[in-house]
Amino acid sequence: MDKGTAGRYRVVRQDRAIRTRKLILEGMAGLFNEVGYDAATIAALVERTGLTRGALYFHFASKEDMARAVLDEAVTQEGLRPQAFKLQEWVDLGLLLAHRVPREPILRAAIRLAVDPKARRLFGTRWPDWVAIGHGLLTKAKESGELLAHADPAAVSRSVVGAWTGIQLVTEVLEEKLDLSEEIAGLYQLLLPSIVTPVVLAKLDVSPYRAERLLREGGPAGRDGEADGGRQEPPGHG
Repeated sequence: MDKGTAGRYRVVRQDRAIRTRKLILEGMAGLFNEVGYDAATIAALVERTGLTRGALYFHFASKEDMARAVLDEAVTQEGLRPQAFKLQEWVDLGLLLAHRVPREPILRAAIRLAVDPKARRLFGTRWPDWVAIGHGLLTKAKESGELLAHADPAAVSRSVVGAWTGIQLVTEVLEEKLDLSEEIAGLYQLLLPSIVTPVVLAKLDVSPYRAERLLREGGPAGRDGEADGGRQEPPGHG
């Protein structure tokens, strides 16, 4: 086998391994969402994915390792792009997550694990990471004069992470067919006037359709676009 062929073979194997790992994580995430951490089993995962136990254990040593991997993927900034205002980037984080959580079982499972007492005791949560990311963006916004004088970046970040999580959990179980993106956009519409300077507030986009546009325009790289802090919505939404 020549070097070129060997290199292509390695790439094919790596791609296959990545796809298999994703299949395993999404399968176990689905089980976490449906039956909870305790009741999710390797036997059920084998049945769901069609993989052998050997294939599963090649990637993950145990159910516990799978839970940790799900949580590791929870802190994602996919779709986030540089904006004219740091506050817009902070809002975009919440809008992007609201758009993705209903569509991505791994993200939903990370929240499910965080509110499961046993799983939280074993693995912790990623809420501190989200609080830290928000704190960083809000601190930069405060330094740029985007926040009102009384707004404390740490307190605002903690409060919004808690409120965001509560809205997601409530929206998921109510009989009404509520859209998480619309509910989170409503959260920002209620909150922002009390912490943002009027000039900046008028230029922020909190549309529930914004995340969809960011993901479409930004592509897989996530942060490859130009600054854009204005109010824009995708065609067909108004």
